Amino acid sequence: MTDLSTPIKPGAMMVEAHSPGLALRSLVIGLTAFLTVVDLFATQAILPSLTRHYGVTPAAMGFAVNASTFGMAVAGLVVGFFSPHIDRRTGILLSLALLAIPTSLLAFAPNLAVFTALRVAQGLCMAAAFALTLAYLGEQCSAKDAGSAFAAYITGNVASNLVGRLISAAVADSLGLAWNFYFFAALNLAGAVLVYFTIQRVRPMHAMMPAASPLSATLAHWRNPQLRAAFGIGFCILFAFIGTFTFVNFVLVRPPLSLGMMDLGLVYVVFLPSVVTTLLAGKVAARLGTRPTIWSALAVAGLGLPLMLAPHLGEVLAGMVLVGVGTFFAQAAATSFVGQAATDSRGIASGTYLACYFCGGLAGTAVLGRLFDAFGWAACVTGVGVALALAALLTFALKPKAR
Repeated sequence: MTDLSTPIKPGAMMVEAHSPGLALRSLVIGLTAFLTVVDLFATQAILPSLTRHYGVTPAAMGFAVNASTFGMAVAGLVVGFFSPHIDRRTGILLSLALLAIPTSLLAFAPNLAVFTALRVAQGLCMAAAFALTLAYLGEQCSAKDAGSAFAAYITGNVASNLVGRLISAAVADSLGLAWNFYFFAALNLAGAVLVYFTIQRVRPMHAMMPAASPLSATLAHWRNPQLRAAFGIGFCILFAFIGTFTFVNFVLVRPPLSLGMMDLGLVYVVFLPSVVTTLLAGKVAARLGTRPTIWSALAVAGLGLPLMLAPHLGEVLAGMVLVGVGTFFAQAAATSFVGQAATDSRGIASGTYLACYFCGGLAGTAVLGRLFDAFGWAACVTGVGVALALAALLTFALKPKAR
C-alpha cells in the first residue's frame, strides 16, 4: 500500500518495485487503518469522566459516544452505493482531512445532544475513508493476497483500539478532556498527510464500473444468501464488541475493582494479543476455511464472557483479552469473505457490510445499555453471549466454494 492508486498486477498489490515487500505493504495498510478509525473507540477510555462531565447515565453517555457507529453505517451505505463513481484517492484524503473538524469541535460541545451530533459526523468521515479503502483492497488484491491485506487493515483497526484508548486516557488525565480531542484531531490530519504522500505520485485510480446499477447491485448482494449471512455476522460481531468494551469501563471504575482514569487506559493493553493474532486471520482462513475460522474465533470470545463476571481484575482482564482476540479475528475473516464472495460491485458489497457492522454497534449500545442500567453487568454479558451465538449460527451459510 505504498501507493494506493497505482495500477497493480494481481499478487503484487500496492508494492512498488523498490519496496522492501509485503512487510512494508502491511505496515502502510495497517497505519492507514489506524489513523482512519483511531477516534472510534478511544473515547470509551474516558467514558466515566464524560458521564460525570455531562451529568448523565452510563447508557446515555455510552449511546452518545457510540453514535459514531450510526454515522459510519450511513456513510458505509452511501459510499458503497456511489463507490463506482468515487475516486479512491480523493475520497480517502478528503474524508480524513474533514474528520479533524468534528473531532476538534468535541472539545467544547456544550451538551450531550451536540456531542452526539459531532460523533455522528465523525462516523460519516471515518466510514467514508474506511469503505473506500476496503473497496480498493477488494478490487486490487488477488485472491491469494486478499486475506493478508484485509487482515493487515483490520490489525490496524485493532491497534487503534489499544493505542487510541491509551492516548485518550493519558491526555485526558494529564491535560483535560478538551486537549484529548485536539490531539485526536491532529492524528486525523496525520492520516490525511499519509494518504497524500503515499498516493500523489501516481495517476488517480478510477473505480471499476459495475455491470448493473448501484441499486440493482445492492439488491443482488442481499439476495445472495452467503453475503446476507456475512452482513448479519458483522452486525453481531460489533454488537458483542460494543456491549463488552463500552460498559466494562463502568465495572472497572466501580468497587471492588475501583480503577483510576490512567489505570483504565492501561487496561486496554488487553488488545495487544489481538494486534498479533489478527494478522494471522487471512492465513488461517485460507488454510482452514472461513467457517471453521469464524466458529473458532467466536468460541474464543465466548470463553471470555464468564471471566468478566469475576470480582478479580486478573480474571476480568483475561476475559477481555479473549473477547478482543475472538471478535477481531472473526471480523477479519468475515471482511475478507465479503471481498471474495462478491463477484462484482465489491465497493457496494463492502459498504453494505460496513453499514450492517456499524448498525450492530449502535444496536448493541442501545440494547445492552438498557440491560446494563436496568439489570446490571451480568445481563449485559448475557446479551453479548446471545449475539455471539447468533453469529455462529449465521456462519453455517458461508459455504466454501466448490473446487
